[in-house]
Amino acid sequence: MMSCRIYIKVQEAPFDLAVVNRGMTEGRTDIGAVVTFSGLVRDFNEKPDVQGLTLEHYPGMTEQALQQIAEEASERWSLQAVSVIHRVGHLTPGDPIVLVAVASAHRQAAFDSCAFIMDFLKTRAPFWKKENTREGDYWVSARTSDEDAAQRWHKG
Repeated sequence: MMSCRIYIKVQEAPFDLAVVNRGMTEGRTDIGAVVTFSGLVRDFNEKPDVQGLTLEHYPGMTEQALQQIAEEASERWSLQAVSVIHRVGHLTPGDPIVLVAVASAHRQAAFDSCAFIMDFLKTRAPFWKKENTREGDYWVSARTSDEDAAQRWHKG
């Protein structure tokens, strides 16, 4: 069995899901499932009129946190490949913001690990989000619902 290939990228540019998928599966015959999650910027959040947002991160630290989350997923499930791409900079409603793609021999491992990575990305990766509205800008706070979602993965 081949080891899990992990690709982590924090970037300003949009990503192409088809290119990421091809990069994960090309030349591989041991992959039976690829599950992807692609998050988009909404026009509402804490306030109903989000016109855009600015995402900041701590270079080096952010990539390391994402790598650790992907490695933890590959230790819990039998995975062939993981790709995590997160955008930073100014984004507007409808823009893709995050992509998590997981390849495995079996669908359940791919589904579970994709959800796991996304739940921990929301709670452990050092990103800061400022939303822009007609009334002004504000920093988005951590959500209890994100912490609750991550709690389901704790062994105990």
